[in-house]
Amino acid sequence: MIEAARMKYLGIVEALEADIRSGRVARGERLPPQRAIAEALDVDLTTVTRAFNEARRRGLVQAQAGRGTFINETLEGEVGEAAHPLIDLSMNIPSQPSAVDFRKIFPQGIGGVLGSPRGLLNLHYQESTGAEPDRQAAASWLAPRIEGVTPDRIVVTGGAQSALFAVCDLLLNRGDTVAAGALTYPGMKAVAIQKGLEIAAVDMDDKGIVPDAFEKVCRDRAPKALYVIPSIDNPTTATLPEDRRRALATIARKHGVAIVEDDPYAPLRPERLVSFAEMASDITWHIATLSKCATPALRVAYVVAPSGTKALLLAGVLRATILMAPPLMSALASRWIADGVLDEIAKSIRAENVERQKIAALILGGVGFATDPHGHHLWMRLPSYWRASDFAEHADRAGVSIVPSSAFATVAHPIEAVRISLGVAPDRGDLEDGLTQLANLISQPSLGARAVV
Repeated sequence: MIEAARMKYLGIVEALEADIRSGRVARGERLPPQRAIAEALDVDLTTVTRAFNEARRRGLVQAQAGRGTFINETLEGEVGEAAHPLIDLSMNIPSQPSAVDFRKIFPQGIGGVLGSPRGLLNLHYQESTGAEPDRQAAASWLAPRIEGVTPDRIVVTGGAQSALFAVCDLLLNRGDTVAAGALTYPGMKAVAIQKGLEIAAVDMDDKGIVPDAFEKVCRDRAPKALYVIPSIDNPTTATLPEDRRRALATIARKHGVAIVEDDPYAPLRPERLVSFAEMASDITWHIATLSKCATPALRVAYVVAPSGTKALLLAGVLRATILMAPPLMSALASRWIADGVLDEIAKSIRAENVERQKIAALILGGVGFATDPHGHHLWMRLPSYWRASDFAEHADRAGVSIVPSSAFATVAHPIEAVRISLGVAPDRGDLEDGLTQLANLISQPSLGARAVV
């Protein structure tokens, strides 16, 4: 049966390629919807989805956001574009909603920055703390989530990863221990490897890091810092409730542990929760990137230090590594903050996330997964017959890229789960195709059983 299905989808692809090369199907022509093709050929939708994925892999077709799937103008082996990649549900980046025209607002915004009276200064070197107008804009943007934040405590950095490395470099020495969830952001694991740090895994539940488990780690391992993603955790999607945040802050202060609060997803949640930087400002280093609520292309993140003096110390680390955040992008971010564009982008991404989460719920409704309705990823626990690494490998063969739990694990034997990112798919059609493939795969115990054996 599996071989017959394979022959069906390959037959569709080969027939399509033959028709394209013979001229029966025109270059640039739009293909009918997948459901219509399935009905016309009297095959199931999964077969057509696999055929579309394979056609993209061979460079025969390409998806265009909001428009559909089109025959490529040039094919592999001809002068022109190379084959298109698989459906990527692995990169955790925000969608590009149709309500936001980045092709328009980027050149307009940059033109406005450079055309201002002193705009050309944004092409010069700047202080490693960031220019004063950019720190003021950052304080304005952060104020609704961090009451009392002031520009002197803010450092503008070239993205959250460089900020995280700089904070760890300032606070921790080789051999020191940092506490983090049993599942945590791979960027933190990468910093630990580069810095020679030990990660002490803290037990988690469906609400995030467990305070009692953190207390035990503090007693047993004496960590110097706690790394936490408090809102829409990556990868588990959990958001720490306020009482748990306060409990963790109390324990950290009791044991002299600094808190590194990596909070990229808070702007996507409509409900406000008190941040660690607000309740424990004296021990918290808050990192707020624009990559998850706007676009990674800006390469701008803001660090709120416990004090102005410590902000200057952090700037010293940045001076020795990245020197400064990109001045033009920092100024563009400030302009978008001032005129409300940044908030509008975040709102549009949040709305698109809600729609994509509905698609995921419809297609994966029979599978248990955790999510936040406003976030752009979900955390799917697998049935007992699937190992996460095997499932991810089979998904890749089927044309869909996802991330297994081992990428996030700080323990030897993590739960069998995968992170599925909903934002990077260029349109909802591609997302539906990819999720359908995953739903079809997870419903085949025989594949998982063979993998386990």
